[in-house]
Amino acid sequence: MKLSRILSNLNGISRSQANFLIASGRVTVNAAPCREPASEVDRFAQVRVDGETIQAGEPAHYLMLHKPAGYLSATLDDTHKTVLDLIAPALRPELHIAGRLDRASTGLLILTNDGQWSRQLTEPRIKIPKVYLVTTANPISPDTAIRFAEGIWFEFEQLTTSPAQLEILAPREARITIYEGRYHQVKRMFHAVGNRVTALHRESMGNIRLDEKLAAGEHRPLNSEEIGHLRH
Repeated sequence: MKLSRILSNLNGISRSQANFLIASGRVTVNAAPCREPASEVDRFAQVRVDGETIQAGEPAHYLMLHKPAGYLSATLDDTHKTVLDLIAPALRPELHIAGRLDRASTGLLILTNDGQWSRQLTEPRIKIPKVYLVTTANPISPDTAIRFAEGIWFEFEQLTTSPAQLEILAPREARITIYEGRYHQVKRMFHAVGNRVTALHRESMGNIRLDEKLAAGEHRPLNSEEIGHLRH
């Protein structure tokens, strides 16, 4: 929401009065003066006028979870355990999942209540790299890396995936980097070249790498560097 609108939502303050207060340097956002009425201010920011708080700012939550197998990437399910079951009950209603993993897959999962931030992490057009460790049913053919680099045609979406990098680590194991995160993308890509994924583990999303100290099912808050990378 624009800063001028936040101020003008107060009883007795018109839009012109709000603009004057802002231009006069009497308004701070997160303790820093802001003189631009059109500045976008989210609900997590603290806004003050002449030292008086008019928006306290909601707490923002950014969590890294080491997802175990057997948990759904969902907020609620009547049959299966969900990843929210691994989070403190007080936080659960506020969080959503940024970049889901299917029930059998493991690894890095991000949970947050900041929708604008999470969209930057998952929006295909932004092309944040996502790295997975993959185990396959059959040996990985040498030309798979070439096929993935060219892009794989997905009939349902009527599109070709962005070029992906494949590093073959063992006959049935590889590390793949993709930039979109479409529905079951890695599994569908291997299926398209005549193979099948038997295990999928996400190692990183952008500069956010799964903390090796986290056991399966454990989580920790993201640090300022991990959060700030997307903001810039």
